[in-house]
This record gives sequence, structure tokens and C-alpha cells, in this order.
Amino acid sequence: MKKRHLLQAGAAFVGTVYLSRYLSGNLRDMATANNQFEITKTEDEWRKLLTPEQFHVLRKHGTERAGTSPLDKNYAQGSYACAACGLPLFTSETKFDSGTGWPSFYAPIEGNVDTSVDRSLFMTRVEVHCHRCGGHLGHVFNDGPKPTGQRYCMNGVALKFEPA
Repeated sequence: MKKRHLLQAGAAFVGTVYLSRYLSGNLRDMATANNQFEITKTEDEWRKLLTPEQFHVLRKHGTERAGTSPLDKNYAQGSYACAACGLPLFTSETKFDSGTGWPSFYAPIEGNVDTSVDRSLFMTRVEVHCHRCGGHLGHVFNDGPKPTGQRYCMNGVALKFEPA
């Protein structure tokens, strides 16, 4: 009987944690929608502007599959801008091959990205957003190369490459 109660309590705990993370994700979406960004649009306006995959990543905090973006192996000179609003976010000088399957950079263009805490998927990560439109770009981790030690792991679908 003790084992059954322990299993029930464990299931209730896991369910509570999952529900709280799910709800905090919805609250994060609501907070992003209510922020005053330089560029704001309705959900329908974003849907008309973006492809379905871009909308899923940029507006719904989705993630593209690893290894699917041609930008991952792009090392041409230029800059990487937000696919939603065109704000330059990263330069080719800070791009590196992280081996993760996503375009990675060790530093953004100063002032052009913002971060927030992402507590989805039973973990805490630092989420990266476009400063101008609030679009979700990816996450930043502290396992990158020098000089910053950071790895901005970006969804390629959230970026557009602009050659120099």
C-alpha cells in the first residue's frame, strides 16, 4: 500500500510541475504579446507575413529540427537578420560551427537581442528574442568559444542571411 501512495504522490508532483511549466509558457506568450515592441502586429498579420514554420518558431516559441537549416553551414561574409522584421542580429564574424545542427554565434550585435527565462520542457534555459519585434530566435548557453564563452543557438528559420 505504501508503494501505491508513493506512486500516486509522485505522479501528482510530476503533473503539477508539468502543468505549472505549461501555464508559465502560456503566460510568457501573453507577456510577449503585451510588450510594447517597435514593431507589433496581430497574430493574423504575422501569419500573413511569415511562412507556417517561421510563425511557429518566431511567434509560438517553436524549434526547427536540428540540421535542417542551410544557414547552419553558411560561412559567407554578411549579417543574419530577424526573418520577421529585418533587424540585424548577428554578424558572420561571430558565427561558429557548434556541431549542434543549428546556426550558432558567440555574440549578438549589441542591443539587438533580448533574453528571458524559459522554463519549458522541464528545464530552465535563457531564451533569445529580437529586440525590435519580440520574435523568438532560440536560446543562449554558457558553453561557447572564447571570447564570450556563450553559444547563441538560433533557429535558422528565424533568421535571414544578408551577404556583405
